[in-house]
Amino acid sequence: MSDEEHHFESKADAGASKTYPQQAGAIRKNGYIVIKARPCKVVEVSTSKTGKHGHAKCHFVGIDIFNGKKLEDIVPSSHNCDVPHVNRTDYQLIDISEDGFVSLLTENGNTKDDLRLPTDDSLLSQIKSGFEEGKDLVVTVMSAMGEEQICALKDIGPKN
Repeated sequence: MSDEEHHFESKADAGASKTYPQQAGAIRKNGYIVIKARPCKVVEVSTSKTGKHGHAKCHFVGIDIFNGKKLEDIVPSSHNCDVPHVNRTDYQLIDISEDGFVSLLTENGNTKDDLRLPTDDSLLSQIKSGFEEGKDLVVTVMSAMGEEQICALKDIGPKN
């Protein structure tokens, strides 16, 4: 066996899954669930007991964490549902470009330039006005299932 026979394609990610399975009966309000391939925050859970030999069913109402749309799903409580890995990261805001992208400073000192300004109008106006006033702003970026979006803003005082 020579070395030429082994060819592996290198991928950028570490192969970690975007979701993990969890039993439907174990998912609670304020948790996360994937409904129609979208990561959602659970706002309502109701369980219905069915007849003699039927499964109990869980009715989930969730709100998409990126676009705010309401989605519903009904799953037997013994079945597994996909739960997204949701991460929140804080970055310092460096710059806002004319085309709607932000430049952010990561913890290790690199810049992150691939994020758009949020679509939420109140958050958008807060970020723009705070940046124009020269304040030091820290934005919270929520990421799940390969998507990222700015979801919150903190003012850490004026720039020196």
